[in-house]
Amino acid sequence: MSSSETANMPSVATRLGLANWRQNIIYIGFVVIFLVFAIALHDKGFLNPNNLLNIFRQTAMIAVMATAMTYVLSAGEIDLSVGAVAGLASVTTAMAIDAGGPLSGVLAGLATGIVVGTFNGLLTTRIGIPSFLTTLAMMGIARGVAMWISDTAAVPIISRTYSWIFGGGSIGPIPILLVWMLVLGAIGHVVLRKTGFGRRVLATGGGETAARYSGIDTRSIKFRVLVISSMAAALAGMLYAGRLQSGRFQLGEGDELSVIAAAVLGGTSLFGGVGTVIGTIVGALMIGLINNGLILMGLEFSQQLIARGAIIILAVALSQSRK
Repeated sequence: MSSSETANMPSVATRLGLANWRQNIIYIGFVVIFLVFAIALHDKGFLNPNNLLNIFRQTAMIAVMATAMTYVLSAGEIDLSVGAVAGLASVTTAMAIDAGGPLSGVLAGLATGIVVGTFNGLLTTRIGIPSFLTTLAMMGIARGVAMWISDTAAVPIISRTYSWIFGGGSIGPIPILLVWMLVLGAIGHVVLRKTGFGRRVLATGGGETAARYSGIDTRSIKFRVLVISSMAAALAGMLYAGRLQSGRFQLGEGDELSVIAAAVLGGTSLFGGVGTVIGTIVGALMIGLINNGLILMGLEFSQQLIARGAIIILAVALSQSRK
């Protein structure tokens, strides 16, 4: 081995080590934040099993929507309507349960997601309106429809079966919401990493023109990921409704920001072509962890917003800098 090759070895090893460190920053950051809160809040019940399970409960809906958002961002698009769709689906589900029972409610909730996703997909891929504008407009439309059909009042859900399956139940000590999050996360990871559809999604976001010349129907891919995103948002709304035993237009309000932040925190690129569902789930859990810790610290709401925003900006800057 020449002296020049020997001299280059440390620098190569250093670069590889730095790349691996940044690639895993979300997991390192999650552990660090958990340890900080565990030490600082050891006398305030942070490590209490009930508190930790509450973090999962509060995070599950964000994680479900963020899993689908990973596909949307990976394909080079964005969906700002997810929070409003969740609220609308919670209302349509509750109203359908009242009229025809739990099965009718489930079908109505999923149909809400399909209809909204179809409109988002068609307007974006067939008419050519950027998804940012399409879904921004749909956010207002979905919120307005939910307020209109519910008359701005909560719609109660009296079906115990529905409430148990969609948010309120537990399997032993494990909340049913955690089961939903893990199952959908596992499916999302396998589909994105192990199937042809997942590879086409990443190829579309990585270079749409090249993907099109390779024979990929990029418009179809974008249409499908937008429908998937709306269906996931509708499911999240159904979970909200089951947990709170009512449908309310306010449910999901503002969630679109947390959903996008969770995906980006996990390593998904806002510019397309890069996505990881496992990282997204960890990103959602990190946001839930931060929210819970700041509340236990007794900070005022304004202070919580400042601290949470600063932590998220730092984490995103570190996780995205490797790109």
